[in-house]
Order: sequence, then structure tokens, then C-alpha cells
Amino acid sequence: MPMLLDRIEVVTLFVDDIDAAKAFYQNVFAPEVVYQDAVSAVLKFSGTIINLLDAAQAPQLVEPVQVSAPGSGARVLLTIKVDDVDAVCEELRKLGVTLLNGPIDRPWGRRTAAFADPSGHVWEVAHELR
Repeated sequence: MPMLLDRIEVVTLFVDDIDAAKAFYQNVFAPEVVYQDAVSAVLKFSGTIINLLDAAQAPQLVEPVQVSAPGSGARVLLTIKVDDVDAVCEELRKLGVTLLNGPIDRPWGRRTAAFADPSGHVWEVAHELR
């Protein structure tokens, strides 16, 4: 039987301030909290789990690779499909979220806008242009 590596179940984000990350994600996304303790929060996003983990706890998961330093630049872009990017951006602004870019029509046929969480993980909202 061939090995199937096509079911992403959990995305773990290493965060610099677990309390700020929890507050941001609860405010912006309002996910179901599956589990939380002093160093993590496991959040249910439809069919995917986002695990917020204090970066100090991360080395044991990725050794011998090093955990990137805070502020070293974007290393991931997580995209959420939405019906109307402009309407979502209006709601994000009301929540105090600063957009990094957009809304903008991309040459590959999508309208997108991006924002970052307190640890610099970049999220994008997007819809297909018709």
C-alpha cells in the first residue's frame, strides 16, 4: 500500500508570547479551543487544528533544526478562502488588525489581503476573481 501524506491535520505555530497569541486568535478567528495550558493552545479551524506553542518549548520538536529568531522574517503564509476579501478586511480592521497588504487583485486570478499575528506568522484571506 502506498504511503499517503495528503492529510494535514495540525499546523503548529511557534509563538513568542503565548498569552498575546491566544488573545489574538480568539479575537480574530474565534475558534473552538480544544486544549490549552500555560505554554500552548490547540484551536480547531473547521477541518484543521492550529497549535499555538510557546517558542521556548519548540526545540524539542524540531531538533536538530533551530527555531527561527523572532523578527527574522516570514517563513509561512497561511491562506483562508473567503467569499469577499474586502468585507473580511473591513471586519479585521474593526478588530484592530493591521493589514500588511491588500486587498489586491493578483495576476494568478485571486484577490488577497495579508495580516500577521503577534509573532509574525502571516495569514492571507483570498477569493477567486470571476
